[in-house]
Amino acid sequence: MDHPSPQSTEGDGNLRLQIDSKLSTNWGSSGTDTIFEPGSSMDNRDNNDVFPDSTLRPNVLAPEKKLTLFALQLAVLEKTATGLGTLGFIWATVVLLGGFAIILYHIDFWFITVILLIEGARIYSRSHELEWQHQSTWTITDASIHSFNALKSSSGFIVRTVKGIHGSNSENQTGEIKEKTNEAGPSKSSKLLKRKRGPELKEKKKEERPSNRSTRTWVSSEVPLLPYANWFFISKNISKLFYWLQLSSAIICITFSIVRLIEVNNDRFKIDADNPNMRPALTVFYGLALAEAFFSLLEKIYWEWMIVFQQLLTKVNDECELGSPGMIGIKRFFYDAYSECVNKSIFDGLKLDLVSFASELLISDSGDERLIGAQILHKFSTNPRFADDTLQKIGTSISVIERLVEMLSWKNPKDAEIRRAAAEIVSILAGKKHNSLRVASIPGAMESISSLLYTQRSSDNASDEIEEKKIVCDQGNYEFSVFNQFGLTILKKIANDHDNCEKIGNTRGLLPKIIDFTHTGERLFRNSHEDNRILAMQRSLQLLKLLARTSGTVGNRLRQEIVEIVFTVSNIREILKYGEKYPKLQYLGIKILTSLAFDAEATEKIGSTGGIFKELFRIFFRERNPEEKHHVRAAAGEAIAMLALESDKNCSRILKQEELTKLVWALEDPDLRVNSARILRHLCKFAGEDCFEKLQPVSAAAPTVLKVIMSEENKLEENKLQEVMLGLATQVFRFMTPEVSSIVFNQTGINEAELAIKLIQILKFYPYPSAKVPRMRRFAIELAILMMKNSEATVRTFRKFGMVEELKILRETTSEIESFNIFSGTVGLSRHGTGIHMLVENALELLLADG
Repeated sequence: MDHPSPQSTEGDGNLRLQIDSKLSTNWGSSGTDTIFEPGSSMDNRDNNDVFPDSTLRPNVLAPEKKLTLFALQLAVLEKTATGLGTLGFIWATVVLLGGFAIILYHIDFWFITVILLIEGARIYSRSHELEWQHQSTWTITDASIHSFNALKSSSGFIVRTVKGIHGSNSENQTGEIKEKTNEAGPSKSSKLLKRKRGPELKEKKKEERPSNRSTRTWVSSEVPLLPYANWFFISKNISKLFYWLQLSSAIICITFSIVRLIEVNNDRFKIDADNPNMRPALTVFYGLALAEAFFSLLEKIYWEWMIVFQQLLTKVNDECELGSPGMIGIKRFFYDAYSECVNKSIFDGLKLDLVSFASELLISDSGDERLIGAQILHKFSTNPRFADDTLQKIGTSISVIERLVEMLSWKNPKDAEIRRAAAEIVSILAGKKHNSLRVASIPGAMESISSLLYTQRSSDNASDEIEEKKIVCDQGNYEFSVFNQFGLTILKKIANDHDNCEKIGNTRGLLPKIIDFTHTGERLFRNSHEDNRILAMQRSLQLLKLLARTSGTVGNRLRQEIVEIVFTVSNIREILKYGEKYPKLQYLGIKILTSLAFDAEATEKIGSTGGIFKELFRIFFRERNPEEKHHVRAAAGEAIAMLALESDKNCSRILKQEELTKLVWALEDPDLRVNSARILRHLCKFAGEDCFEKLQPVSAAAPTVLKVIMSEENKLEENKLQEVMLGLATQVFRFMTPEVSSIVFNQTGINEAELAIKLIQILKFYPYPSAKVPRMRRFAIELAILMMKNSEATVRTFRKFGMVEELKILRETTSEIESFNIFSGTVGLSRHGTGIHMLVENALELLLADG
């Protein structure tokens, strides 16, 4: 689960989080990632590409292209009409009024004058109608498209408004009466009125609820342009007036032009013999006027046909999958495209797209515009059809990323929807490495992301906690769990880069917040209604796993800082203790302990925390559960082995658990024997001298160890079991006298000569070190040296079967990979005391001592 799927529930304004009923069972690297062999990358960090199959997805035609094309077509008609009108204006002023003004008939003079005035009014109203249309869509609640349907209802609107004014006066009067009657108690008429007007009162209460807009400035759509005429001269109604003006001017112009064209071209029309060009001059003018009005009317008809009957805006909104709130943004985008085509080149509108449009709205000072932009980007970023292109555009614009990151720190409940959309966009954006680097490189980005995390137990200071609680009290639907999920998801994706891990660690108060999400208890795991907290815990553990696994000096410092927080290890202990139903959480917790143990001081702190080894052994030895695929058990065994590595105190603590006999028995269990062998080897090698007597039972493992080493069942190139058994054999034989060793060889039916030949075969099979079993050759040589020190006959056996030649060949292929106990990705940790090259020299010295 790389990112949450929060959504806003329409109607109630509450934020909701969709959570799967089962937590993710993705164990990472198929559950085989281990610190005992080098990885292919630094720490097998997750690949968080949002849509990995995007390269196979065909290009999707942007739905907004239909709007920009429609805007261009309308602009062609509009500019054609305007051009014809301008030509007619010039013709009338230069030819008719200039050349024939004195001899024009009285009716033609006034017709021409009226047509020119109408045309001038149309051009003026057209140039300003777009401005008022923009004003009407600047606020979400007032956005509307002006169509014939809306205009048909405008007359009814005026009537209703007049009635409303009259009604308000009557209400004032009835209000005075009510005040008087209330003193004596409610009358029947007042009860009846209240019953009838119940729905109206509810609607009125909804309108009276405080909106997200600032009350200190005017909303452009509600500005009263003239006093005492607020019901009519409100800016949101002006565009309707302009629309009617254009429509009526086109109809009047067509009517006048047709009437005069018929009369001028009638034989009864008298023409002065001295002015024979008057008829064609009038014909040209009225023809131009008719053409101009025709194209203007055609534009309106085409507008209504596409928007009202063809539902173009609705279709585009549906194709974009923006939902009902998206209609506002679609209208705004269409008006912008149309304005570009009309006011500039007709092709300028074709350059617009919804992603760039929404990005510009994010920078607006208007809260409604910011919300529109955030909603569009959010829908496109979460839609697989448009996500690739959208994220590419956002990712290449630093200003947009900076704005989105800035929005993460907006704590005003009125901005909750914008903040939520921005958080989800950033969480998806951070899924790609180059984008995560851009996000993390923004100054203050980590602080903004940190502001998404809110817990009751941790706060930077008391005032912040009081402020957060005040917000919760003031607006109960402000759900912090949603933002917690987004914050943790963003950090988890950002932490996939090594440099970003350092920035997370350097951010003041961020690590304590992350660790605080791991706080748990038995009650939490038993409560089925705590899915949000469980999911937050999983993401915080995933994030801590990445941070703790970081290599280099940055990783060392991060591990120290994580362990220094006193709740870290104890919280993980509680997860191990009570999280039986959530093996994924236990797995992550164990992996964190394993990674933290890279640091010697952290190893000591983990071991000294009461109950850690008890819970790890309980998980390691619990009955097999097919559903868990043994990942948790294997991780627990690996953690115990890691904590025992080079730590005599932890070895002593492990021995006090009195699990040594179980560990020896576990060598027979196919699911446990690899890690059991590792644990036993580390106990034998790193426990202090005072633990020698306690380790005597390990000698009982010798028969099993010999049988596995001699076994041919598994492929040698991937035989981890054989590797760990060789390593254990070098320690087990230290606790056995030569007599006891002979008894063991006799019990197993294996003699020392056969074991020597097997070791030579292993060295021949691995002429080069293997990344799968990096210690195979080392352990084989160590066991050979131990055998040669105990028996001269074994030395002769090794010489006889070519051990000297094999060691000489091996000396030329030694590698650093064979010099370490554990690995963090490709980085080796915990270097062996004796290098592999020195072991080869020691073995050759024993072989050539007498020869």
